[in-house]
Amino acid sequence: MFIEQNLTGERRGWIEVICGSMFSGKTEELIRRLKRAKIANLKVEIYKPATDTRYDVNKVVSHDANSIPSSPVEHSSKIIELAGDADVVGIDEAQFFDDGILEVCEILVMKGKRVIVAGLDMDYLGKPFGKMPQLLAVADFITKLHAICVQCGHLANISYRTSDEEGTVVLGEKNNYEPRCRVCATK
Repeated sequence: MFIEQNLTGERRGWIEVICGSMFSGKTEELIRRLKRAKIANLKVEIYKPATDTRYDVNKVVSHDANSIPSSPVEHSSKIIELAGDADVVGIDEAQFFDDGILEVCEILVMKGKRVIVAGLDMDYLGKPFGKMPQLLAVADFITKLHAICVQCGHLANISYRTSDEEGTVVLGEKNNYEPRCRVCATK
């Protein structure tokens, strides 16, 4: 992808959403796209919710331990302030952001930025998660990734919670979740 310009030289932005279950490679794909943008000499800024401290406080880190420096933010509105003259804005774990994340992405696009958002499209119950459904609705490009079901080996789209903790948001990784297909998630 590239930064599109119209005949008057005005930059045009767009939204790319990378979604899927845990362990499907969402963050890995986000990092890959952001690193390619850097290779193309585009100015890249990356943000994640300040509450996501699973692997690192200041980096976006995939389950495979690939990482890229990022800025943790408490509220989505801070992203507009910090993005400045970035050509490409990456946002990880979008489902954990406040309700303003959709408007933030729209504002960034109207400023001519390519916005790449990664997040869980469904929670552990298989229900739409946070503002991800709305982001998917306004996205210009969507990539849905799948993990492999640990029970049967089919494509997995559910982040099955293995712990007894309650609440929609329980930060964790392999200690709390495993990828499962629809059938195995109901067993």
